[in-house]
Amino acid sequence: MSDALPHISICICTFKRPGLLERLLREVERQDTGGRFTFSVTVVDNDRLESARQTVEAFAARSTMQVAYGVEPRQNIALARNRSIELARGSFIAFIDDDEFPETSWLHQMFDACERLDVAGVLGPVRPYFEQPPPAWITRGGFCDRPEYDTGREMPWEECRSGNVLFRRSILGESAPFREEFGNGGEDKDFFMRMTQKGHVFRWCNEGVTNETVPPERWTRGFMLRRALLRGKNILKHPEGRSRLVMESFVAVPIYAITLPLTLVAGQHVFMKYCIKFCDHAGRLLGVLGINPVDAR
Repeated sequence: MSDALPHISICICTFKRPGLLERLLREVERQDTGGRFTFSVTVVDNDRLESARQTVEAFAARSTMQVAYGVEPRQNIALARNRSIELARGSFIAFIDDDEFPETSWLHQMFDACERLDVAGVLGPVRPYFEQPPPAWITRGGFCDRPEYDTGREMPWEECRSGNVLFRRSILGESAPFREEFGNGGEDKDFFMRMTQKGHVFRWCNEGVTNETVPPERWTRGFMLRRALLRGKNILKHPEGRSRLVMESFVAVPIYAITLPLTLVAGQHVFMKYCIKFCDHAGRLLGVLGINPVDAR
């Protein structure tokens, strides 16, 4: 690693996805630095049985890219993220999920935007990648699409997530940046909330593209509704605006329950869109009552 250039540590937290992890490592190795920085990879296995070790060690043995492997035996994504940062060596930290893979210019675009915009960090788009054509109602409804913005847009913490982000290590304090009590959901929004409250600014980089593999099991109605229930429950972990969100859901749930049958006339994609909205709100109310409709992702 050259001392004259900034160094980026790419942090990957993984759990029992060896095939996807191997593809991600291959694509990360192809990153174009433009001669402006160096980078290495840190993989943290959130499986106490170390199921990713063989994949990582086999890749590292044939690659010129520096790859570190660590294990977080406790099933907790917040702890896995903290462990990856402990192992990271760079002055910049990048997070990418193990079911994603980046475009060749991903890291260069993200680094360039962070330096050019002079901000604490940047977030980029995560676009769906289908290995086989999904049902028409999935694409019509855009159920796997995520919002994208113009490059340079300042990101409120509520819209930030860790699937594709680059930030300066200097913004982190001495304590673990991700809080253990958030378990397996909401730890990233909590992180961005606390960082923005400290005055750190995050902006959007629409050129820093990663792709997320969407397997057929995520096309099912059941998966989408369970995910919405979990999302609704997790959002209540944040103290900011909690009372307002709960009151909104008390109003929204009966309204959606009454209007849902009417949306069938507009098509399956419209019906499912409103079913998901209903479950988002229902998840909040169930969370308030201490009911866990979904135990894990």
